[in-house]
Amino acid sequence: MAVKKTVEQILEENPCIRDVEVHDSRRSIKSYVLRTSKLSKTEEEAIGLYYKDYGVGYRAELVDPADLFEVKRPVIIEIGFGDGEPTFQIAQSRPQYNYLGLEVYLNGFCSLLDKVGKAGLDNVKMMRFDAAEVLFTMIEPGSVDGFHIFFPDPWPKKKHQKRRLLNEDFARTLASRLKEGGYIYFVTDWQDYANQALEVLEHTQDLANEYDGFAPSMPWRPLTRFERKGLVQDFPISELWFVKKSQ
Repeated sequence: MAVKKTVEQILEENPCIRDVEVHDSRRSIKSYVLRTSKLSKTEEEAIGLYYKDYGVGYRAELVDPADLFEVKRPVIIEIGFGDGEPTFQIAQSRPQYNYLGLEVYLNGFCSLLDKVGKAGLDNVKMMRFDAAEVLFTMIEPGSVDGFHIFFPDPWPKKKHQKRRLLNEDFARTLASRLKEGGYIYFVTDWQDYANQALEVLEHTQDLANEYDGFAPSMPWRPLTRFERKGLVQDFPISELWFVKKSQ
């Protein structure tokens, strides 16, 4: 009978999956905490079966994300896809786009890897790495058609709010990587974070709000696990849609 490998053994055998744990981020204050539960048999098998086709390793050189895909389509980057179920549904329902997902949570990374591998999707690639460093050092300016940021960690305690992903510096980086007409789609169920994100994006050069304040929910965006939890607690869902202005 085969001996089940530990998470550490799996990471050691797959250095690209382990990248996030051996590189330093450009931000000394990270917007995430690494949490990894024991991998299920399915999650473990997904690495061996599908990573070579869907995984992208970090490299400190600028690339056009469109070149990561065999079929050239507009590229959407999702930052922090969690368990990957909404990402999988969007990629299936909107095949006219390619999706590059960035996620440090190993169980969620493997879960999406398993879904897209079994479905044979050709419009999804994945990286397990800090999004701030990927965007700043690897993604070419003016090369991205859209960003999805769905329910990032709100870091609700005041002393932790400096860890929030969307701040002035990160918003400028997002704007610089967008093509003209490209969009940022941000969703949160934490009202304080929503208000902060609205202010940050409205004061980011080259971005324009497509709506008067918060945006309606896009009909193609499925509910996330975090969203369902928030709705049960009557948390308001706030959405933002900003676009890159024409020069």
